Amino acid sequence: MTSPYPFSAVVGLPDLRLALLLTAVSPAIGGVLVRGEKGTAKSTVVRALAALLPEVGVVAGCRFACDPDAPDPECPDGPHTPGAGAERRRSALVELPVGATEDRVVGTLDLQRALGDGVKAYEPGLLAAAHRGVLYVDEVNLLPDHLVDLLLDAAAMGRAHVERDGVSVKHAARFLLVGTMNPEEGEPRPQLVDRFGLVVGVTAPQEAAPRAEVVRRRLAYEADPAGFAGRYVAEDAALAERIAGARARIGGVALPDAELDRIARICLAYRVDGLRADIVVARTAVALAAWHGRTVVTTDDVRDAARLALPHRRRRDPLDPPGADRDRLEEVLEQETGPDDDPPGGSPPPPDDDPVPPDPTDISETSESPDAGGPPPPPVAPEQRPPAEPTDGSVSDKPDPPRDSDLSDTSDSSDLPDSAGVAAPGQLAFAGLPYKPKLLSIAGRANRQAGAHAGRRSPALSRHGRVVRSRAPIGGKLTSIHVPDTIRAAAMRGSSRAEARDVREAVKVGREANLVLFVVDASGSMAARQRMGVVKTAILSLLRDAYQRRDKVGLVSFRGHDATLVLEPTASHEVGVVRLAELRTGGRTPLAAGLRQAARVLHGERRRDARRRPLLVVVTDGRSTSGPDPLGAVPLLAGVPAVVVDCESGPIRLGLARRLATALAATCIPLSSLGA
Repeated sequence: MTSPYPFSAVVGLPDLRLALLLTAVSPAIGGVLVRGEKGTAKSTVVRALAALLPEVGVVAGCRFACDPDAPDPECPDGPHTPGAGAERRRSALVELPVGATEDRVVGTLDLQRALGDGVKAYEPGLLAAAHRGVLYVDEVNLLPDHLVDLLLDAAAMGRAHVERDGVSVKHAARFLLVGTMNPEEGEPRPQLVDRFGLVVGVTAPQEAAPRAEVVRRRLAYEADPAGFAGRYVAEDAALAERIAGARARIGGVALPDAELDRIARICLAYRVDGLRADIVVARTAVALAAWHGRTVVTTDDVRDAARLALPHRRRRDPLDPPGADRDRLEEVLEQETGPDDDPPGGSPPPPDDDPVPPDPTDISETSESPDAGGPPPPPVAPEQRPPAEPTDGSVSDKPDPPRDSDLSDTSDSSDLPDSAGVAAPGQLAFAGLPYKPKLLSIAGRANRQAGAHAGRRSPALSRHGRVVRSRAPIGGKLTSIHVPDTIRAAAMRGSSRAEARDVREAVKVGREANLVLFVVDASGSMAARQRMGVVKTAILSLLRDAYQRRDKVGLVSFRGHDATLVLEPTASHEVGVVRLAELRTGGRTPLAAGLRQAARVLHGERRRDARRRPLLVVVTDGRSTSGPDPLGAVPLLAGVPAVVVDCESGPIRLGLARRLATALAATCIPLSSLGA
């Protein structure tokens, strides 16, 4: 077996290493979410943590890792007698794959045996295996919604519940939750992010020397894993001993009322939601004091704890990225933890009778915010910024002098400069706040059991949802039994006891996630009628809706003589908001080019992921003043579900958007009627 990469051999990443060590000291903190670009050693560091965790005592033969001194009274392998035979083992590091099924996560029930033999046979899942250990989820932002719900329930209650067809199993599931993610692939649900106690952002080194050292160590490890790991045994052992010592001290650490009041003031000033932030900061500050060998929490502990625990807890909009208000947090910490606020006499020294062993890789100093060094956050949502004068021709409360383009009513508008309608850097030019749009969905049902993507938009056969009928089980394990039809099948044989051949599987209809591709008219006519601000607001509303329904999104714009793929299909809706704000307008209207570009994008996505059904949303007034007849491009989109948002306005309407919708076999919705 290959030796794991040593924790002490990791170059840099002080915030990440400290956050992981603190949660090892105090699992009650609630785990760590690691955000960073690809290739930044996120998974390497998390897996290396397992070697530092102390051993735990478990009841011998218990599949659920019950504590022999306090066994779970509801353990399926119990009841266990306190003080029964015990054994010691390393804390488990269990990895939850993104593609895992619900049965694999919570465990499986052999329903055939339960019905045929009357035996409740249960096979533990990953939550049971992670009890009293670490549950690691790589690419946690890509985790399906139904698995996210399971994690939220287990993390909140510390127990896993399997309730199915009258059979109930419960067991303890207290674990340290660690997740890693690449923000480019989209954000996880805010409810899941809030369950992580600490959030840390990591980036690759920006200097040559540390980058070279990373490569040097990695090559040495690959050449001789055991020999390389042996060079860091002493350092890892010192960290493991320090974790054990901090765990032993943490019960005696005092949190003074002055520091508790300081935590409350910081959370109030930072305007976090709920009280979980206050609790996590307090627990982290106590863990920091124990880590440093102190018996009293200091102001420095509170400051460092807040930097790790707060930045992701101030999202005012689903599309706001975590950590968007780092500057505000620093201002709050400066106000509440300034030098004048230090207690008299400074920080108490470590007790003489419990010296702290020296740390050869001291990583306790953290001056970075959890997202420090990362890419600048996208602009804040419209409701979070002061009113600004629109620059894209959108409606403003401030009167503007008339312009020739405002009075023009021609569909050409090719004399407008290309910069018309461009928002200033860092500013979102939307006319009004986002609203809840109508549900745009695909007719028919996809077979999600065959591998389509879980979501909340279009109907699909799935393992979750409304029962519509039953059928004989089709290969694999039975996931959901249809009890009435199972009993009916046994009765048809004249038997009072169901057998395996009588079992019927419930067929359920839920919803799936789609690829929503926006094709937007960005020609000069949109700016001339001051419609682009309204259109951007409508698309922003649809982007929010796509985020909530877990869709992938893409954006194609057409103007001048060609069409451009502004946003490749992605799950990162935040990037879509930024690209929408930067959308340029001006020039003629090459509608046919926009449709052809959309066909190319959908063809490429179909080859990459044939399971995800597309939904085409064309935002246009239907006019075409450049290129061939757009109806000639319609056959390229044959069979693609589509919606045409008609932006035509004014007293004279040609109905060209409705004509396009008819050719596409699409629904046509006036822009003014897009709201739910």
